[in-house]
Amino acid sequence: MDISSFILLLFLSQIPYPCSSVTYDYLLKGSFLSVEKPSDVLVSANGDFCAGFFSVGENAFSFAIWFTKSSNPTVVWMANRDQPVNGKASRLSLLEDGNLILSDAGRVTIWTTSTASASSLQLQLLNTGNLVLRTSDGVFIWQSFDSPTDTLLPQQLLTEDASLISSRSRSNYSSGYYKLYFDNDNVLRLLYNGPNISSVYWPDPWLRSWEAGRTTYNVSKTAVLNVTGHFSSSDDLKFKAADFGMGVTRRLTLDLDGNIRLYSLDEVLKNWVVTWQAIMKPCRVNGVCGPNSLCSYDHVLGRTCSCIQGYKIQNPNDWSTGCESEFNISCNSSQFRFVMLANVEFYGYDKNYKQNSTLQECEEECLKMCGDCKGFQYKFDPDPSVYSCYPKTLLLDGYYSPDFDGDVYLKLPKADISSDDKSDKEVMLDCHGEVLQLLSRTYKKTQENRSLKILVWFASALGCVELTCFFLVWCFLFWGRKNPDKAVHGYILAAAGFKKFSYAELKKATRGFSEEIGRGGGGVVYKGVLSDHRVAAIKRLNEAAQGEAEFMGEVSFIGRLNHMNLIEMWGYCTEGKHRLLVYEYLERGSLADNLSSAALNWEKRFEIALGTAKGLAYLHEECLEWILHCDIKPQNILLDSNFRPKVADFGLSKLLNRGGSDNMTSRIRGTRGYMAPEWVYNLPITSKVDVYSYGIVVLEMVTGKSQTNLLTVDGGGVIGQGGLITWVRDKVKEGATRKVSRIEEIVDPMMAGKFDMAKMEVVIRAALQCVEEDKDARPTMRQVVEMLLRRDWEDEHSMTL
Repeated sequence: MDISSFILLLFLSQIPYPCSSVTYDYLLKGSFLSVEKPSDVLVSANGDFCAGFFSVGENAFSFAIWFTKSSNPTVVWMANRDQPVNGKASRLSLLEDGNLILSDAGRVTIWTTSTASASSLQLQLLNTGNLVLRTSDGVFIWQSFDSPTDTLLPQQLLTEDASLISSRSRSNYSSGYYKLYFDNDNVLRLLYNGPNISSVYWPDPWLRSWEAGRTTYNVSKTAVLNVTGHFSSSDDLKFKAADFGMGVTRRLTLDLDGNIRLYSLDEVLKNWVVTWQAIMKPCRVNGVCGPNSLCSYDHVLGRTCSCIQGYKIQNPNDWSTGCESEFNISCNSSQFRFVMLANVEFYGYDKNYKQNSTLQECEEECLKMCGDCKGFQYKFDPDPSVYSCYPKTLLLDGYYSPDFDGDVYLKLPKADISSDDKSDKEVMLDCHGEVLQLLSRTYKKTQENRSLKILVWFASALGCVELTCFFLVWCFLFWGRKNPDKAVHGYILAAAGFKKFSYAELKKATRGFSEEIGRGGGGVVYKGVLSDHRVAAIKRLNEAAQGEAEFMGEVSFIGRLNHMNLIEMWGYCTEGKHRLLVYEYLERGSLADNLSSAALNWEKRFEIALGTAKGLAYLHEECLEWILHCDIKPQNILLDSNFRPKVADFGLSKLLNRGGSDNMTSRIRGTRGYMAPEWVYNLPITSKVDVYSYGIVVLEMVTGKSQTNLLTVDGGGVIGQGGLITWVRDKVKEGATRKVSRIEEIVDPMMAGKFDMAKMEVVIRAALQCVEEDKDARPTMRQVVEMLLRRDWEDEHSMTL
């Protein structure tokens, strides 16, 4: 796109989207709205809202709902924010079977309500801004209020099944890094879910729920903004708009800067005014400036970001990526010294926290940690009135505030420190502007003169038109009948990044499925070599009940998941009743294969525990769709050549059971010895079942003992109170009673004297919390990750091991 087209698009993007005079009140079965007709929109009866195709880039459109009364169109909902459709032949169609679908250029369905009704239906935009699919007797079978994007409208409920996710930027409406959601403890929180890290930042994570004015004693997980501007949540969060009262147009939006704000519309100026916001200090939002940088706020300049000394901008076009080091950290302490950054805090990632420490002791500790320490926080703690040292392994969420009573001492090479000017290497990052990144769905075309192009084409192609037409017809009739779904699979391949294999290909790759490397309840895994010479693990699933289209939809979703601690899917096969999944092959096999190996030292076991927790936390909290593993055990944790863990089979419950009569939580799943009590006693199944299984695996890694060999089983096959958990708990209680350490007796003899005592205590403590009988007493996987990464445990939670 040339600069003139770019400027024109910028100009057009600022023009309001008035609803055309030729509009629809509702859409009936068999009707559709076309992206090529600007008049194809739905309008609410009061005229406040429109629903139709909204331009989000060059020839890229999303089906959206927007306010009409504001000076610029204000989008409040999008059906396909992450998958825009083409500006040609795309449609929103209400099919005769009652399903509402959004198709991209007539090629593939991008979005659907997955509804069905034999009665008469109509799609209607209500005065509240709610787009509903209703029957003739007024029953809603689908509504947009159930799936918000970044905005909550008055009377719209926010529940545990929904969340607000910010936009990526002012010009990019796709999902951003910030999320408002109900956590597993029933508290409404703000989460920064960045490319590399994830962290909760509101309410303040160091506060207990009741200290933040919240309560975890609720089950409804519901929040709502009413028409008067009063917001209330089941966790006791309540606030009012500054212009509280009736007759005002309002919206609650999670903005792209990570702050949640309540807006009221100025009817005269037609612009939005902030009447409440969650975070008063913009720099306290996590991820605003990226790693190794500082956020500062000025009432005139607003929020600005800068690289700290010794670091440079990583990407000038995206300040959220932060800064990167201009030097290498070695273990030669004589080469380094410390520079003080007054009134600066870098939140989290503390290691070897020391209370009642002198400044010199803190410096020595940081130098002793070599590359693990990039600096330290030195802060006075009023209770118990001592100075404390917080060595930092990472410099994240840094901010400067004159009212913060603490300093950071940055570890830098002596040659890079200037006593006269500490800011000469700092480069200001633009926190206000941004590089406009437009999504594109344009078919590539040349810029030649159209008339000349037609003449040249006509002269050169006239002699072969008939031959070409005959060839195309022949291909369509022969190849199309033989491969009716080839185009669809090709489209999925381009979008999802993995391949559809034929059954014959995989049979050849596995030499007739001859080398079995594992098996489980879902199927058998074989080793194979693909045509591109990659070694793969090919899982042949047991016969599934679901159809090909549904299976492909699930595979497409799981194939897009990307985390360093999840096994990578390369492709799939679906032919007749054959269902196969193709994964990366990991040389060292499973954790179960390595538990008795001398190579699995303490450091590797800790990293396996941490990596597995991160992978499960991603599945539970960071995916756009909730995934339970339901079978965490050493056999499903695979290790690469460096013993890094990758969780396998994490999507198997979805693939085998989605859409069938057997719901994924309707019967007992998992492996004896690793199953949470909820399965046995028919209690509601949540992510806490994976937490329980994870705790068992960690106890096995720590002790070197097998849970399945220590179980007590009654006549009915129900797991009793014996086993590994009881053995470890008894040791802990005995140590607490006698005030002596029993940790040496708990730990695997193979690690005798070769482990970090403090870390081991944290790991055992976390594992025992994970295997609590009461699921509400167990932490979430995100909380487990935080436990393993932090060391500043409060005395009241400590125990003698």
